[in-house]
Amino acid sequence: MELPYKDYFDAIPGYLTVQDKDLKIITANDRFIKDFGEFEGRYCYQVYKHRAERCEICPVMQTFWDGERHHSEEQVTCLDGTIVSTLVYTKPIRNDEGEIYAVLEMSTDVTEMKALQEQLRISQKRYRTLFEEVPCFISVQDSDLNIFDSNHLFNETFGNTLGKKCYEVYKQRNEECFPCMIQDTFKDGKRRIHEEVVTSKDGKPINVLVHTAPIKGNSGEITSVMEMSADITRIRDLQSQLSSIGLLISSISHGLKGLINGLDGGIYLVNNGMQKGNQERIEKGWEIVLRNVGRIRSMVLDILYYAKDREPNWEKLSAPDILNEVFSIMETKAKEQGVEIELDIDLDVPDFDGDAKAICTLLINLTENSLDACRLDKKKDEHKVKLNLRGELDHVRFEIEDNGLGMDNETREKAFSLFFSSKGGEGTGLGLFISNKIAQAHGGSITLDSELGKGTRFIVSLPRNRPIEEKATKDKSGDEELPA
Repeated sequence: MELPYKDYFDAIPGYLTVQDKDLKIITANDRFIKDFGEFEGRYCYQVYKHRAERCEICPVMQTFWDGERHHSEEQVTCLDGTIVSTLVYTKPIRNDEGEIYAVLEMSTDVTEMKALQEQLRISQKRYRTLFEEVPCFISVQDSDLNIFDSNHLFNETFGNTLGKKCYEVYKQRNEECFPCMIQDTFKDGKRRIHEEVVTSKDGKPINVLVHTAPIKGNSGEITSVMEMSADITRIRDLQSQLSSIGLLISSISHGLKGLINGLDGGIYLVNNGMQKGNQERIEKGWEIVLRNVGRIRSMVLDILYYAKDREPNWEKLSAPDILNEVFSIMETKAKEQGVEIELDIDLDVPDFDGDAKAICTLLINLTENSLDACRLDKKKDEHKVKLNLRGELDHVRFEIEDNGLGMDNETREKAFSLFFSSKGGEGTGLGLFISNKIAQAHGGSITLDSELGKGTRFIVSLPRNRPIEEKATKDKSGDEELPA
């Protein structure tokens, strides 16, 4: 037997009402009556919202106005005060003439669904926060290596990269890396770990430890790959420093052994000459002692400078005064070694910004290198070292030139490398390295022009004005000052 209309109406698992043009409830189903009570003579907003005036946006009124179906999301209050989230749908009811005389409103309880949506929103927000704040670079890439998501640190370091290829961002290159860990993870779904050197948006190289992990869809297929890169630059720098310290100790040990043997030899000649009254032997021994003491002094100063990075103590400097001071320090040593030393200064060179002690150390190191090249050259009868100063538009240029041993191609390429020395046991390999380091700290450079058997010229170019990117204050950590 066919069920009557009322049975269908009451069986609907939601709230059903029929309302007139004044929004007065004409009829309602059992579920509505159970949760909201009797409705006779009452308006929908009184029953649903416990308010005295109509709602500002009412889907029932919209249906009366345009005759169309409408829907909305609402929160209503039951008799016991429970707030229920509902999804509302309306449909016009027409008479035989086609006029709308009532509207059917069906409201489905979606409170549980809303609660789940809110939990999902909170979880997504929590995980997004974790994603953004993780202290490593995170990007998510598709199978074409396009980046379509990245975290805050990644964007801060590499810029706005969404839609770009990973190799364009990380390596600033136009072709895919080989092998590619992302592509390998797409192929077999396995996580991978490897080390890379990438480049920031500012051109700074960064050592990173990279982890890749597949992200799978509902059916288990790999839809994307997450790449997480931890910055290990400081670790690699520490390892490099430890390695350098080991090399330094080895180099110093070897150098000191030679210097001590030289001192012993000189002292022996002095003592022997004094015992025998041989003035010539005394002078020769004392010369050896002084030379080795000078080398020890130079070695100690180089070690002190290398031991810690130092911010330049910036001040206005007179380039002629600096070079005159270096000349006065090195003049006696040059004469002792039988090397002629000359000074050629352009007095019109303007002042420049720099650290006086550091610049003097730089120029003394280069001059000592030239004097040693002359002393060790046995093929020429006369040797000369020339100190030049010239001015350019934005730079001052110091030149240290000699006619000593000169350098072959391999020696020129390695001249400024840490611990490289062409003097055998006499050198520590720190002098030219530190000189280059000082020049770079001032925003300048050292170029080298040398030919084996003919001599060497060092060209030191320093900007007249302090580089803008340098810090405005010097490190006041109590570093020991180096003597010039």
